[in-house]
Amino acid sequence: MAKEKKKNSGRAANKATARKKTSKLRIIPLGGLEQIGMNMTAIEYGDSIIVVDCGMAFADDTLLGIDLIIPDITYLKQNKNKVKGFFITHGHEDHIGAVPYIIKEVNAPIYGTKLSIALIKRKVAEHKLTDIANLNVVDYGQPIQAGQFSIEFVRTNHSISDAAALAITSPAGTIVHTGDFKVDYTPVYGDAIDLWRFADLGKQGVLAVLCDSTNAMRPGYTMSETTVGSTFDALFAEYNKQRIIIATFASNVDRVQQVINSAYKYKRKVILEGRSMVNVIEAATELGYIKMPKNTLISIDEMKNYPDNKIVIITTGSQGEDMAALSRMAAKNHKKVDIKSGDIIIFSSNPIPGNEKAVSNVQNELAQMGAEVIFEQTHVSGHACQEEIKMLYALLKPKFIIPFHGEYRHRQANAELAYDMGYNSKNVIMMETGDVLEIGGRKAEIVDHVQAGGIYVDNSGVADVGRTIVQDRRDLSERGVLIVTVCINASTRLIVSGPEVFTRGWVYEGDVEILIEEIREIIYNSLDNYLMYNHYNRGKAKMIIADAVRKYTKVRGNKGPMILPFILEIE
Repeated sequence: MAKEKKKNSGRAANKATARKKTSKLRIIPLGGLEQIGMNMTAIEYGDSIIVVDCGMAFADDTLLGIDLIIPDITYLKQNKNKVKGFFITHGHEDHIGAVPYIIKEVNAPIYGTKLSIALIKRKVAEHKLTDIANLNVVDYGQPIQAGQFSIEFVRTNHSISDAAALAITSPAGTIVHTGDFKVDYTPVYGDAIDLWRFADLGKQGVLAVLCDSTNAMRPGYTMSETTVGSTFDALFAEYNKQRIIIATFASNVDRVQQVINSAYKYKRKVILEGRSMVNVIEAATELGYIKMPKNTLISIDEMKNYPDNKIVIITTGSQGEDMAALSRMAAKNHKKVDIKSGDIIIFSSNPIPGNEKAVSNVQNELAQMGAEVIFEQTHVSGHACQEEIKMLYALLKPKFIIPFHGEYRHRQANAELAYDMGYNSKNVIMMETGDVLEIGGRKAEIVDHVQAGGIYVDNSGVADVGRTIVQDRRDLSERGVLIVTVCINASTRLIVSGPEVFTRGWVYEGDVEILIEEIREIIYNSLDNYLMYNHYNRGKAKMIIADAVRKYTKVRGNKGPMILPFILEIE
């Protein structure tokens, strides 16, 4: 009996081993493809899932009342018990902005480098989630075990300090997620990208690379961030009699440091404006990533104590965001700063695709107020151009290349670079958000698709606003609204009062009185005819009202408004 039990035990072990050997690595992008932003990728092996990044995207002007978009994490919620942790490549909003919303649904340990975790810590504190957030600071080269995965953070360069790529090892092999990166041999803060470690990984064998594609259409190399410093110096020297206002991303810590350096050199006081700007720079200063010379930083209330040529304001709003500080200045509703004729306003960033119109509008408003607007002079990208991407592929020598982070055209350009280096279509995988890619042995194929996309968050902070509500808002903005109120005696089937008609956003003021009188008459006649010959039904009566208005607007050739009938019943 003992021998038989041992034999059966051995068979069970063999079956378990066989299952382990046949397990495949699954890569599931839940955001970050088809658009810039909302980066999130689930990586799964057996009973373990890790999630790379947890980002948001800003809503464009077609999403009325929506502030931001976060990834749909239905798949993670369905597999909550498998999720071992979130691994953050860097501290930009499109990689950490969704954390407060996601951890309410799927709460797992969050790992990141020092600055990334410091920024997340402030973010979860704003949402009063400090007690549930499990935040862990990781050093470069420190392996983290998460289920069947071992994850190593590898130093890269980007437009924010402490950026990292991830070397993710499972029984199926090692994949490298580059995060957002570039090769900068002279970064403003910290060390250059760890190309030696990438070369070591390549020698050990890399199964796949998930690579940043944002700048894959640009030839050559991305310039070093330090080159921006000399441009700032030149601008500060040239405009030495005017007030200078510089708009940049709050999280571009290295850019802010260079503005501070130039301000100190030219004896200007620095003012930080915008909540996110203040939060990020305070966190960076506490960690030593920002060096603020003594007596350089002043509050915005102290600005009145200094002449304009001794002031530089560093502000949010470089992307034309409605509520950002610079946009409020341009709209003349900022409480502390009035734009003056002669102000020098420097946009130290490029518009994210989709934001061009908003940025242009803000720039025009500022120019109309007499300010001189400068752009495209004080920005270098934080993303790798073509030669840097090819360098990374040459070092890592992966079996499979998966272009990530970017719109389709960016990712397609990344794929073309791989083809130029000798890869073929079987080894270069183009994915869409929600695709399930399985990699096993020498084969990689898309085998399934999970629910994915964007969840809307409105200005009240409520997630999942719903596409129907957004469509209603769009309809209202395009068509206007017509409200009808009428009082009906349900017993006698008679119209007691009304109909009263109110309209907003539908017709020009001069046409309103005539149109309303005609609409009242057609509604009265249609409703009276229905009540005379039919059994009264509240829902049917509403339909009669709506149909009468639609027929009227169609005959007149007007674009029909949204119709809201209200019936008051009496006995």
